[in-house]
Amino acid sequence: MDTQALKDSWHLVARSGDEVPLYFYSVLFLMNPDVRDMFPVSMARQRDRLVGALGEVVSNVDQVEGVVPFLQQLGRDHRKFAVTAAHYPAVGQALLATLEHFLGERWTPALAHDWTQAYNLVAQVMVEASNEAAKVSPPWWEAEIIGQENRTLDIAVIRARLNYQYPFRPGQSASISYSMRPRIWRFYSFANAPRQDNTIDLHVRMVDGGALSSALVMGARRGDVLRVGAAVGERLTLAPEVQGDLLMIAGGTGLAPLKALVEQIAFEGPSRRVDLVVGARTSRDLYDLEALGKMAAEHPWLNVVPVVSHDPFYRGTRGYAVDVALQGWRGQHVFVCGSEEMVQATNGRLLDAGVPSEQIHFDEFTSDRGRES
Repeated sequence: MDTQALKDSWHLVARSGDEVPLYFYSVLFLMNPDVRDMFPVSMARQRDRLVGALGEVVSNVDQVEGVVPFLQQLGRDHRKFAVTAAHYPAVGQALLATLEHFLGERWTPALAHDWTQAYNLVAQVMVEASNEAAKVSPPWWEAEIIGQENRTLDIAVIRARLNYQYPFRPGQSASISYSMRPRIWRFYSFANAPRQDNTIDLHVRMVDGGALSSALVMGARRGDVLRVGAAVGERLTLAPEVQGDLLMIAGGTGLAPLKALVEQIAFEGPSRRVDLVVGARTSRDLYDLEALGKMAAEHPWLNVVPVVSHDPFYRGTRGYAVDVALQGWRGQHVFVCGSEEMVQATNGRLLDAGVPSEQIHFDEFTSDRGRES
């Protein structure tokens, strides 16, 4: 298999931008009309995720060992879309047709053979992981909303009770779906550590064009049911090797997984000090300040510092959360969560200030894990 030819050909195809996923889905739905119902009515946000992930992974099949965990998780997670082994050949056929269309005369029998082999290898890993997961867990859990509180015009805190025992760790997230927006799944982080009553808290911010977040903030009511995929992500969890005090930097609803970590530390018995810097544009955006104040009052080892960047009338600490946090950095591990732009900017400032990269913990935004809040 000529892996360099795979990489080169994918880079050529990717230059066509949005035309690539448009062609891919046109072929997929034309040749397999039954799979159209597995996708959202509006494909605007979905359009480039599957194609982009497929192209990158398959063209780098020579490094497949390094992405096996990612592929396995992808296979397990796609069960929520009712994807079965029978669907993989259809996707592969559409991918090959797309490559042929955009490569033109560069599409040779040898290249077609290599792409077929590479795709089949990737599909095999995903199918095997899906089959193994089906033996021990459902494709999704159901969670009944038992509380919905609008904290601001665009932020709501939702509490839901899962129908079965749900394994997750503080710092993890899961894809969520809601009956008002069928077939749309978005990732949200849990804002709590596991509880005996099997409830979870979600912090949801309504974003422009966010069909699911808008429905959850504006329309979710007690008794409504969410679908919850399996928990994913390890980068924001507390690994055993992370010892000592912690510095946490939250932006907006990125507070959720960091609050879950604080709950975990409280439950396990405080053996470290935690400085939690909560950043917001205005004082109105400090939507969870009352709850955080109670936590800080109950736990002397927790120091909560609210910071506002764009409110000249705010009487507390003003500026950017990362700048305030760096004033108190004493060599601790740093956990960062917020929007993609906030995380990237914060990481850059931390590195420039001399924080070792191995001590910075953040969740990656990837094509398969697009967030809506």
